[in-house]
Amino acid sequence: MNRKLIIRVLGAILLVEAAAMLPALIVSLIYQDGDTRALALSILAIAPVGLAMLLLPRPDPKDHLRLKEGFIITALGWILMSVCGALPFMLSGFLPRFEYAFFEAVSGFTTTGASVVTNFENFPHGVMLWRATTHWIGGMGVLVLTLALLPKLTGRTAHLVKAESPGPSLSKIVPQTGKTAKILYRIYILLTAIEFVALTICGMTPYESAVHTMATAGTGGFSCYGASIAAFDSVAIDIVISVFMFMFGVNFALYYKALIGERLKAFYKDEEFRWYFCYVTAFILLISLFNMPVYGNFFTSLRYGMFQICSVSSTTGFVTADFNQWPAVSHMLIIITMFIGSCAGSTAGGIKVVRINMAAKMSRRNVLATGHPKKMDVIRLDGKAVDESMVSQVAQFILMYVALVLLGGFLLALDGRFDVLSNLTASLTCVSNVGPGLGAVGPVENFAGYSIFGKVICSFLMLFGRLELLPMFILFTRSAWRKY
Repeated sequence: MNRKLIIRVLGAILLVEAAAMLPALIVSLIYQDGDTRALALSILAIAPVGLAMLLLPRPDPKDHLRLKEGFIITALGWILMSVCGALPFMLSGFLPRFEYAFFEAVSGFTTTGASVVTNFENFPHGVMLWRATTHWIGGMGVLVLTLALLPKLTGRTAHLVKAESPGPSLSKIVPQTGKTAKILYRIYILLTAIEFVALTICGMTPYESAVHTMATAGTGGFSCYGASIAAFDSVAIDIVISVFMFMFGVNFALYYKALIGERLKAFYKDEEFRWYFCYVTAFILLISLFNMPVYGNFFTSLRYGMFQICSVSSTTGFVTADFNQWPAVSHMLIIITMFIGSCAGSTAGGIKVVRINMAAKMSRRNVLATGHPKKMDVIRLDGKAVDESMVSQVAQFILMYVALVLLGGFLLALDGRFDVLSNLTASLTCVSNVGPGLGAVGPVENFAGYSIFGKVICSFLMLFGRLELLPMFILFTRSAWRKY
């Protein structure tokens, strides 16, 4: 294992994180809420350490990053980034205990949106903006951002992107990974800017628009109000955020294809997008019908149903209604949506639609093979045959995913604070990076009620889910730390 190269990349990550705190520092100077010192000290603490880690190690120019090292850097990078990202919360005094601050930082960077904050009204503007910025950075991925800024950091950067990117495969837009990262971030910034303008037109202040746009873009769900989007009670804002939550759940490679000439054909030809669009549309209609007794008419039910399904399917976690009060059948639709998530290559979490699609085809093939044992069908995606090793990986991932959710629910039950529904959906919402669960961790509740043990478990469940299991599993294996 090339420790010098790992230290060098981790140092670059810390420098990017320190630079990302600068907008929050500027906002703190404007509003003078008393958080300027906390943000300044955080930057002064992180930047020198990152610079030293980047410059002091002298790796051999012939050394290249291997896949195992890419996974280790990814896991260590996200943990280190979360520890350092907790500093503004602690130094400002609003989340002085480390487990609270670490939970909030992990939730931000993993774009989960689960929170332990209870005093939203007293939270300073600068730290609140940093809280939203963690979503924006974590959405596309800190390593993708680092490679966009420092493309020649290592010899083989594709391993870093592969370890961090959501989905069963890495889709390179152009041959060079650094250029791919730049293209992805240009699209990301463009969509972010469009939503910022749209929300400002709908009546949000520029500060509110910035916070909620970054949370939507990263599919995170942190709001500057305890009531989330329900605080605005605006149909226009609900519609704008619903549309952009859906859009940020789409594979970003499709936007690039649409921009270079394929236009709407890029979306229509993509099998995963068709599945994504159909299942979200079907769930919106179903949940709107099931909730009609709650709201009295279909259109009001459609407004809240559309927002919540777009929020949960994209794993954003914004809320406009307390869906704890919805009927049990609506709860089941929400739980199913938490499992599925959105598209690979997006900023969203969950198992991903492409994996569900492949698992469905695999199940169908196995059923048909019972009656025709000599017939061997090939699973296809977008008309192309899928390698059997990839099919096997998808099955293994889904099994590990469900097992992790159940294990997380069991460990949270050991905490002894809440009931089975609360613990199981808390585990699911953390692994899927959604945010709110059901019961005691519902849309109008938070995770502050868990003990230190419970918060640590939830924090690591969020990291496992955002990094799609493997990097975190590999980090805790003995073989990962052997030199050769």
